[in-house]
Amino acid sequence: MSAPVPVPPRTPVHGTWEPAPATRWEDAFLTGNGRHGALVYGDPVDDRVIVTHHTLVRPHHRPGDTDPPRLADRLGALQDALLSGDLAAAETFTDGRPLRWIQSFHPGFLTRVRDETPEHAPGARREVDFTTGVVTSTAGDRVSRVLASRADDLLVQYVTGPGARVRVELDHRLDGVPPGLAVGRGVATAHGETLLTLRAGYPGSTLGYTGVTLVVADTGRTALTDRGVRVEGAGRLLLLTRVRRHDGPLDPAGEAAALRALAGEDGPAAAYRRLLGRHAELHGAAYRRTALDLAADPAERALSGSALLARPAGPALLERLFAAGRYHLLSSSGLYPPRLCGLWTGDWDTAWAGGFTTDANLALQTASAVAAGLPEVTEAHRALIRGQTADWRANARAVFGTRGITAPAHTDGESGHTYHFDRAYPLHLWTAAADWLLLPLLEADEADGRRDPWLTGLLDELADFYEDFLTRTGPDGHLAVVPSYSPENRPRGGGPGAVNATMDLSAARHALTAAADRAPADRAARLRALADRLPPHRVNEDGALAEWAWPGLGDRYDHRHLSHLYPVWPLDEITPYDTPALARAAARALELRGSENDSAHGHLHQGLVAARLGDARRTGDALRRVLGGDYFHASLMSAHYPERNVYNADAAHALPALLVEALVRSTPGRLVLLPAPPPGLCARGRLTGVRTRFGARVDLDWAPGEYRAVLRPSRDAEVELCAPGGRRRLALRAGAEHRLVSP
Repeated sequence: MSAPVPVPPRTPVHGTWEPAPATRWEDAFLTGNGRHGALVYGDPVDDRVIVTHHTLVRPHHRPGDTDPPRLADRLGALQDALLSGDLAAAETFTDGRPLRWIQSFHPGFLTRVRDETPEHAPGARREVDFTTGVVTSTAGDRVSRVLASRADDLLVQYVTGPGARVRVELDHRLDGVPPGLAVGRGVATAHGETLLTLRAGYPGSTLGYTGVTLVVADTGRTALTDRGVRVEGAGRLLLLTRVRRHDGPLDPAGEAAALRALAGEDGPAAAYRRLLGRHAELHGAAYRRTALDLAADPAERALSGSALLARPAGPALLERLFAAGRYHLLSSSGLYPPRLCGLWTGDWDTAWAGGFTTDANLALQTASAVAAGLPEVTEAHRALIRGQTADWRANARAVFGTRGITAPAHTDGESGHTYHFDRAYPLHLWTAAADWLLLPLLEADEADGRRDPWLTGLLDELADFYEDFLTRTGPDGHLAVVPSYSPENRPRGGGPGAVNATMDLSAARHALTAAADRAPADRAARLRALADRLPPHRVNEDGALAEWAWPGLGDRYDHRHLSHLYPVWPLDEITPYDTPALARAAARALELRGSENDSAHGHLHQGLVAARLGDARRTGDALRRVLGGDYFHASLMSAHYPERNVYNADAAHALPALLVEALVRSTPGRLVLLPAPPPGLCARGRLTGVRTRFGARVDLDWAPGEYRAVLRPSRDAEVELCAPGGRRRLALRAGAEHRLVSP
């Protein structure tokens, strides 16, 4: 037996800092509790905090705009046409409406604490502590702290040494604010407290939102201004803020009373300590469950985030991006999982409406939730689905004339109807969305060793859909998925709506099998028989797993999506261990895949597939393209394109998932250690707290040529270990530590 792996220094970075305030909202530091969010500039002279909330979406639809298209009576004719060789027939399979975007996510307003007699140095150090979610800005003796309380659901700002005379205001004037936004303000002050309200009504709608901020000063005098309050001589200020979206008028009296109760009567300092303590207990416990230490140079760990981003080859940057990714993912998950922009935006014209895109982006962002110990993210994901299942049933009935459920490719969080489609992107034809969306919940059940009855019911409804939908056969006698769509690509030799997209085949097979695993014996047999009638995967003339398993449909390789590799990631249908020939075909498909427009999600998707295939070089290449492509803002939130173009959370939230997959991978019956550690980036390190799908937690230490792992199972399990040096069986017993050392 070899000597134990040396444990790297235990000084991982759990925060980031910058030496100056942010000048762009994209660089503002972030905090959030899964409902409220805040972007903090950290400027001591004009201390601005952008307030966001998951529910803030701008209404712009007329009645009927968001109904799913009623196409079921035309489905048979379309299927006949596609199966007979008219591979462009689906391009006219719509109800004639123009493309309807989902409602756009937008910021609420700014809270501003403006120093009218600034005596501070022009700069300020700002930092965010990932373990507490507190953003701190320091300039001389002035310190401002901002957090979004997970315990009490409000934004808290606590300022010590605010200045001799400051103005506190709520300001709606943010980038892209619609000129027709109807804004009203209210200010009331008494007994050292001031209540600020900002009411905003959307143009042409009865809907609106109201922000309420309670300002508490420890000493000094207050005087009303046109937009807020002036405070003179205060030593400490406490701002408590909530925002609510509503239909019709909202009386803020209830919110005001709740904020006053939270502030208490013992002053700003005591109130802040109390609010911080309740929040930090919840946030910190979640954040600390999993950690990555790559034995980075302590001097590099001490650098600011922007300085680290300027030297992207080192492990210190990966450590910090892993930590920041988990922090931002947790902070943006609560009422809903993260949007395309997480929980944050400073612009009313948010890219792609700032919604939830389910044909890759949402799954990529939440991919680490189970393994990296963030059930809060999984529960937020569950909440999004719970609120939309009635709409999913309506989609199945309207578009396909079936029982069961189909999910949309885009949603704003309010509607789960399928209505975002056009001729080039016939997303209403995509039937794999529900399987992909339910998969994280299924994996969470596996990790927890339970079978959630609600999830079992949804899996059964999804099987109902496939029972009704899979009625047509191809010339080889196998069932045909028709129409079929591979997001967001189109084949050579056909239109985007085609037959037997590989992703649709895998999703149908997986959904039927997953439902069968939880069904009574007679139904289980029927569902498995239906799954067995689906066609096998096709390997094309290039030796690659084809994107469409239908004669005459060729591959377009230069595309940002990797939908046809769904059986590799996130499913386990194709693996190097169980299906080596298909794994080689999948590896060839990955080799041939281009990066199209260099979307960050495309690079990380390639990395996740490469990690599943055990290809460390390609995993590292994907990481390096993101690290070296200028995708990260100083906030450590990411962009969609290189050169920090388009604020987008895909890379920030998906990067931790890629690192976990490269180091520890599990299925209900298998544990894989070090499947694809990126060369030169993860030579040695320590990853702790990884949850497996067979009910154990894993801590892993590794160095060149050796590893050591500790497994802590919560239930008995028989699993196969695949690790450097070979494969063998493990017998795990609940409550008994199991130690593994490289041979």
